[in-house]
Amino acid sequence: MELPYAEPFKIKMVEPIKNSTKEQRLQWIKEANYNLFNLTSDKVFIDLLTDSGTGAMSDRQWSEMMLGDESYAGSSSFIKLKNTVKKITGFEYFLPTHQGRAAENVLFSALVKEGDIVPGNSHFDTTKGHIEFRKAKAVDCTIKEAFDTTINHPFKGNLDLTLLEAVFKKTPKEKIPFVVVTVTCNTAGGQPVSMENIKAVSALCKKYEIPLYFDAARFAENAYFIKKREKGYEHKPIKEICKEFFAYGDGMTMSAKKDGLVNMGGFVALNNEEVFKKAMVFNIMFEGFITYGGMNGRDMGALSVGLDEATEYTYLESRVEQVAFLGEKITSYGIPVQQPFGGHAIFVDATKFLPNIPREQFTAQTLAIELYIEGGIRGVEIGTILADRDPETRENRYPELESVRLAIPRRTYTDNHMNYIAAVLKNVYDKRNEIISGYQIVDEAPIMRHFTVKLEKI
Repeated sequence: MELPYAEPFKIKMVEPIKNSTKEQRLQWIKEANYNLFNLTSDKVFIDLLTDSGTGAMSDRQWSEMMLGDESYAGSSSFIKLKNTVKKITGFEYFLPTHQGRAAENVLFSALVKEGDIVPGNSHFDTTKGHIEFRKAKAVDCTIKEAFDTTINHPFKGNLDLTLLEAVFKKTPKEKIPFVVVTVTCNTAGGQPVSMENIKAVSALCKKYEIPLYFDAARFAENAYFIKKREKGYEHKPIKEICKEFFAYGDGMTMSAKKDGLVNMGGFVALNNEEVFKKAMVFNIMFEGFITYGGMNGRDMGALSVGLDEATEYTYLESRVEQVAFLGEKITSYGIPVQQPFGGHAIFVDATKFLPNIPREQFTAQTLAIELYIEGGIRGVEIGTILADRDPETRENRYPELESVRLAIPRRTYTDNHMNYIAAVLKNVYDKRNEIISGYQIVDEAPIMRHFTVKLEKI
């Protein structure tokens, strides 16, 4: 018989998790003002809020934690990480930061000014937040197929070249500091960008003399999809694919808490020395000296190993296929999700799941709350609350997709947990017609409100 798949690792340490009753969860979510971010972790059974910094490190990474050089300047851990980043990305200049949004803060402080336009593919919340905080504007140029969850397009993270060139033609290049390509594209459902599209975007940027930067939090997962889905890359190693697509850009920001396989960390990597010098000033102001930038030496050592491990095929196969396992189980129950399945999460189509709940009552947030009440699962709304208000009109923005993201931590949960998640979803789906009202906001921050918003049930 054909041998079944088995994970390329064994478990050395476990952390207990505790379930709770539905009555307890009803009370806890009410006390949390119906904001899942406000729940303490002991009140959550399976935590799918994010895959950022929530994964398990390997024995090699834990070994590096004991070798960390905590020198303020010029530590050996920094040199080790810098060399690893250059080996994998090809970028010459490197600035460590404490996480991805800090990397954005450093780079955008150097490059983005009031009135600028930053095109890209479905900018994530912190990216858009940093742009709009500087009174600039993020312009979404994602292909239209990304917004139809039923279309099985292999690269829904791709940019629409016609839309992108239209932005270039109507905007003076001095007003476009760069184009940002997010790999994989989180907001579109963890969807990859093809090498062909990256090449084409790069060529268009060069034609109009506009820099290209990557939001590369999940670059290794993107490379895995290129290997699996794009002709000509079937036999290429993951590291070679990564090196190739980074070669089409001018730099990158990264939340290392994703494909760096660490609990904290990030960085900016660049080829332009002038941009590096500008960003270096802000790195020192906001993060720390340029050879630690808000990271401990031990974390830099663990990250250097994590980047190496995350760009190996055996790890990525285990990682991405577990997400697909959950997706297949859910869809077998008829539950609508973004197709094809993303690299780090399953995105449940809340609009199709709960058609009775108008978007003004925050459909995806309503569904996320129901999943928690039913089975103690904490997901996150990727919809109207996250989309924030328009900075000029202050009206709610209604994005193309209204989703609940179930982000799977790396090397953390087993397939039995995936089966449990699917069963909870099915239970809620079976009684979806009984869910007849959503929520309204009673208090919100002026930007990136979803982290601290307070809601009440309608």
